[in-house]
Amino acid sequence: MDLTEIFCHVDDFYQAFEKDWTDYVEEMEFSVAKRKRKMHTSEVMTVLVMFHQSRYRDLKGFYLRHVCVAWASCFPNLPSYQRFVELQKEAMIPMYFLAHSLLGECSGISFVDSTKLVVSYVKRAKSHKTFAGLASWSKDSVGWFFGFKLHLVVNDIGELLAFRITKANVDDRSLVPDMMHGLFGRLYGDRGYISQDLFEDLYAKGISLVTTMRKNMKPRLMTLFDSLVLGKRVFIETVNEHLKHVCQIDHTRHRSPYNFFVNLLSGLVCYSMMPEKPSLNIRVTEQKCLPF
Repeated sequence: MDLTEIFCHVDDFYQAFEKDWTDYVEEMEFSVAKRKRKMHTSEVMTVLVMFHQSRYRDLKGFYLRHVCVAWASCFPNLPSYQRFVELQKEAMIPMYFLAHSLLGECSGISFVDSTKLVVSYVKRAKSHKTFAGLASWSKDSVGWFFGFKLHLVVNDIGELLAFRITKANVDDRSLVPDMMHGLFGRLYGDRGYISQDLFEDLYAKGISLVTTMRKNMKPRLMTLFDSLVLGKRVFIETVNEHLKHVCQIDHTRHRSPYNFFVNLLSGLVCYSMMPEKPSLNIRVTEQKCLPF
């Protein structure tokens, strides 16, 4: 992705956001401490987004070896790395709204899943202090882990439709009704989303929940279309792996909860801005219509 193009998009968003946010702060009579800064928040956000599409695996190396060298003329008022880390906190709220502004459009075919975000190795988790009281223990098919969960809903061309960040021990099914607000059609999930109450709740909103079946469940009728699309449900796992290994949203080197959330949100923004995403290539066209 082009640096100038990303900066223009981020800066245009931030100019509109800053006005609304300033009005909100004044209306709620919040006291916000302001310190003189050389680097604008939109510039900080741009650097963070570009980091997630780079080959660097640590922000410090990317900032000192690439930003301060190759992009010194683009950002004439670069602060020290320690100061840049402090400025990330101011980018968390606008980055959150920017990520939501980049959500895709529902096509009637949606996939839901959650993926773990480990913040500490199991052997070190008991002495971990950075996320004490925030992260929690949970267990998946691999074993126990300490951290959070990222819940995603994506469409058939890999665009994010909704996302939530929770503790690791939160039930995946509890967030689905809220995440499906404003969406329609069919929602495909794995066995972890099997729930009669959830099915009825979504059905009342015009959404059909289609899940894989457990071995001890009785066989049920399913359309050929649902069966074929459900067989492609692993597609959302590709999105999760793309976020983790390409956009680098998952690592255990965080030293601040603020930086963890900024890193995660900027990774989601970077993914949403990518021109090419994983896709099932089953979009409805004028020549061929798929039954819903």
